[in-house]
Amino acid sequence: MYAKDLSASSSFGRSILSFRRDQAMDTGAGGEQQDALMLGFQSCVEYVLVDLSAAAAADGDGLLSIAWIRRLLHAFLLCHEEFRALLLDRGADIARPPVDRLLAEYYDRAIKALDICNAVRDGIEQIRRWRAHLEIAVAALRPAGSGGGISEGQVRRARKALTDLAVLMLEDRDAGSTAISHRNRSFGRSSGSGSSYASSPKTTGRQVSKFRSLSWSVSRSWSAARQLQAIGSNLAAPRGHEVVATAGLAVPVYTASAVLLFTMWCVVAAIPCQDRGLQVHFTVPRTFPWASAVTSLHERIVEESKKRDRKSSAGLLKEIRQIERCTQQLTELMQAIKFPMAEGEEKELSHRADELAQICDALTEGLEPLERQVREIFLRIVRSRTESLNSPARAAN
Repeated sequence: MYAKDLSASSSFGRSILSFRRDQAMDTGAGGEQQDALMLGFQSCVEYVLVDLSAAAAADGDGLLSIAWIRRLLHAFLLCHEEFRALLLDRGADIARPPVDRLLAEYYDRAIKALDICNAVRDGIEQIRRWRAHLEIAVAALRPAGSGGGISEGQVRRARKALTDLAVLMLEDRDAGSTAISHRNRSFGRSSGSGSSYASSPKTTGRQVSKFRSLSWSVSRSWSAARQLQAIGSNLAAPRGHEVVATAGLAVPVYTASAVLLFTMWCVVAAIPCQDRGLQVHFTVPRTFPWASAVTSLHERIVEESKKRDRKSSAGLLKEIRQIERCTQQLTELMQAIKFPMAEGEEKELSHRADELAQICDALTEGLEPLERQVREIFLRIVRSRTESLNSPARAAN
């Protein structure tokens, strides 16, 4: 269902870009064309943020789900492409002061976001490790081709898998919350014989996936909370004289920075990250057409965080909540079971196992495309930064 929504959103996003560019050419050259491109960028940001807010409101429990996060990342890519097109059109202006300073600050924020992309990808891998234990429990309680009831041995295997999962999640949270967890891998190819993630004292001896670290890996002291604060540092809406001095470019640069900060803040809120934290000052003047949508989403996520009182690295992802709820219910049920099982107990156990299987299916379907989108954001940021450094206008100076 989400794939259809995403496809429709992609088509609409492309139509926004093509429509605005056609509109710019129709209005003629010079200031009118530039104004149309800047208005097009603001319209694009407004559309995608209103769409995200509406999607969260339509499904009250869908906020910070894998599907919603994928929608958010797709929205970011659309806005990033529109902003890139605007900068390419204004190539003669972006190398002049004070626009060059504003863009340098934007790219500095964007480069800081690369570390968050790496940390988020490692968080996705962490969820995959959790899923492996869920699959063991599901396989134990729903053996293929089994025509009989659930045996005591099956229940023991499932209980052990869920106990191991609970310990693993607790260790991962402790390691992440103290900002000493393993280094996050960069977006390179894995190596079967490469070095493994460095383990924290609480996870020594536990073998985890191996990789060949290339670049942009974060250190053990790295903090997602501090990185978000660095991205949002000194981010303020431009004043009237700044808008005039930059021929209006201060507004789209601020908008792009705000969208970047909000996107990174959301993924850190949702996905397990080293030393997570959501204490970022985020306010947008009401004069911006997208202000109400982003403010509403920000407030909802903050309230969700307060409600759950999370200070660990677990994340607010909807599917993580489902894992915690279902595993707790299933564990309590298995602990209370006495053999031979009553018919009602076996039905309840099968029902809980079916719920767990649905969570596994959702993770299997959603994590890989989510990781691809995070990778795409990483590469787009690197590409746009490279383009800015190699632009003819900059080279001429």
